[in-house]
Amino acid sequence: MDFKEAFQFLEELNLNNNKEWLDVHRDWYQDIRKSLILWCEKMDQELAGIDSNYFSLPGQKALNRINNNLLYHPEKPPYKDHFGIGFDKKPMHCDFYLHLGINELFLASGFYKPSSQILKSVREAIDYNGEEFKDILNAADFKKHFGELDYSHILKTTPRKYEQSHPHIDLLRLKSFFVETPIPKELLFSSALEDFLVEKYKVLLPFRNYLNQAITV
Repeated sequence: MDFKEAFQFLEELNLNNNKEWLDVHRDWYQDIRKSLILWCEKMDQELAGIDSNYFSLPGQKALNRINNNLLYHPEKPPYKDHFGIGFDKKPMHCDFYLHLGINELFLASGFYKPSSQILKSVREAIDYNGEEFKDILNAADFKKHFGELDYSHILKTTPRKYEQSHPHIDLLRLKSFFVETPIPKELLFSSALEDFLVEKYKVLLPFRNYLNQAITV
């Protein structure tokens, strides 16, 4: 996969973010999209060999649309400044997400601003066995690769049903449960990218398994 060309396309698109420009350069976009789909399918096979519960998808399903949703976000330009890719994207589960953009380059996993039902299920799991979740979060390998949970989405008060004195109130107050880590741009343009992603996927497995189990019990 030639990510340098993909990023050249994104940079040009960002300077000419309109349908007229994309129509003229539609063949260029389609060539890059086809290459991305083939790369997604290769990565899909790599990751499927790690996890027996992996949810495999065709490349075109893993690769998100480049169009912005103007119905809900009319203030945004017509097209995104990144390619979004979701591996292991089972419905109602947290996927392994890559954000490959000219302004942001990272991988992430977990639940970002989930539905109230998912949030309720995760909180119930933490209430029941939050020690297990904290052991996962505090594991040396996990902290080395991902640091800590994102705490930017948090309740100002305690959630209903739970007391301020709850031993895991710090987690119960969260409205999102996700982690992310940057992808070095130079790595994106090297043959080491696949090994980097495989390593991160393995480290994330206990975290993702806990969250996915929480919403399926």
